[in-house]
Amino acid sequence: MKTNIFSYPRYLLITLLLLLLVGAGFVHRSDPYFQIHKNFTIFSEVYEQLSSNYIHEVDPEKLIRRGIHSMLKELDPYTVLIDESGSRQMDIVTTGQYAGVGLEVGARGGELVVIAPIEGYSAERKGIRAGDVILNVNDTDVQGLSTDDLQSLLRGDPGSTVNMTIRRYGIDEPIDFELTRETIEVKNVSYFTTLDSDSRIGYILLRRFAQNAAEEVREAILDMQEEGSLDGLVLDVRNNPGGLLDEAVKIIDKFVPAGERVVWTEGRLSRANQEYKTREQPVFPDKPLVVLQNGGSASASEIVSGALQDLDRAVVIGERSFGKGLVQIVQPLSYNMSLKMTTSKYYVPSGRSIQSTPYLSEEEAAEMDEVPDSLRTEFKTRGGRTVYEGIGIEPDIKAEKRQQSMLEIALLQNSHYFFFANEYTSDKDIKGDEIDSAEAYDAFLAYLENQDFEYATRTERKFNEFTETLDESLKQESEDRIKAMQELIDLEKQKQKERYSEYIRKELMLELISRFDGAGGRMKKQLESDKAVLKSIEILEDNAAWLSILEP
Repeated sequence: MKTNIFSYPRYLLITLLLLLLVGAGFVHRSDPYFQIHKNFTIFSEVYEQLSSNYIHEVDPEKLIRRGIHSMLKELDPYTVLIDESGSRQMDIVTTGQYAGVGLEVGARGGELVVIAPIEGYSAERKGIRAGDVILNVNDTDVQGLSTDDLQSLLRGDPGSTVNMTIRRYGIDEPIDFELTRETIEVKNVSYFTTLDSDSRIGYILLRRFAQNAAEEVREAILDMQEEGSLDGLVLDVRNNPGGLLDEAVKIIDKFVPAGERVVWTEGRLSRANQEYKTREQPVFPDKPLVVLQNGGSASASEIVSGALQDLDRAVVIGERSFGKGLVQIVQPLSYNMSLKMTTSKYYVPSGRSIQSTPYLSEEEAAEMDEVPDSLRTEFKTRGGRTVYEGIGIEPDIKAEKRQQSMLEIALLQNSHYFFFANEYTSDKDIKGDEIDSAEAYDAFLAYLENQDFEYATRTERKFNEFTETLDESLKQESEDRIKAMQELIDLEKQKQKERYSEYIRKELMLELISRFDGAGGRMKKQLESDKAVLKSIEILEDNAAWLSILEP
């Protein structure tokens, strides 16, 4: 006999329907797509209520952007929303070029200034100089603009013109220039040379990992080898924030045999899991190699130093690296926006991740002198040396920078070297090695006197903080003691000028040399006293010492 559902008692039918609905509800609510829909609905309703009924008028874009940024802030530091200007910067990294007039610009003393014209492009050919103050670009007053805003004004289509007005020290009237935008190739290798040593040791300064970085490294090596075989090489990735992963792998290509697995990625989704091997025969296969790094070396820089360390191919000298071992992809969105999103982690040949644990800001990473044991996991290099996972790549030999005094910091922060160089070089046509350093230093001290230069030492800052906590009656009672202490502080500040004169002279000479001999002249002079470079030379000149560091 055929069963008819309608023959069941009504209460049983209702019970079955309720069970089905409740069960469906539980499944429905555990479904992530339902959660997305639900929270989108809540978000849009909140936004609609605020737009319609809030006491003040709401800026729709600002409100939504803040909501997005707050949401992404809950994830990791590198998953971010990219606007149009950020997308242009990403394009420069991926293409290795942009259209502009050839200027490096920066903010100094509240003004936008030329740091250096780029050799061979319109700005340099037309005679724009380092130190020129930019006043106007295409009838737009640049006072109050950021350097990013200024770069947006200077960039455009190749062949188009830019009208720029500058102010130059020693000339009363502003100067007008008509510049032509050109396709500018981004330089990854900003400097290379053979170092002053008993052996032929090459040096390459790699600033970024944009398109063509590996080819520039190869060309630099071959260029130096044309004059004779190199006995050793220093690859400097200090303050290199990274860039393209493929370029990092291709740079490792230059130093290790083809077929080596040098990095891989692992993520939540299988498509994020990738393996990268070297593909070419190296151009510098077996001679001693040093990689210089510091706390500003991140991402692709750490892949290079970490892989070469794990393969026992290079000695790493410097400071602990930043610890950015996360892979991002850029997902295009509507209205020329993009989402840069973390999808996986990098791993280098020993199997360790280079990512900081936990996520740290630049400030937090710099302040963490020692990595807690709880964050350190041991791994082994190919030859059996112990290396650690936890916070970036630790160097084989430490060569940390000297802590600057507050006097030196104040001179740099207030751009006194920069503005003095504008004045000092305005009426001189000489080469860097013709500068009278003693005369220039005396002129600089006189310049500081005229500028009423003031700064606070660390002791003075602590003392001022302490006196601010005193009530007025106690201040009056302690007036003589406070005055005596201030006199001691002033005396100490006078002594600091003598104590740190060697370092002030060096910084001053670097700024002056850059005006006469350009960025290359500055780098050549800077390397002469660079402690990490000098340590590299010492190790590379002694092959046995280099090999002993790579032994377990």
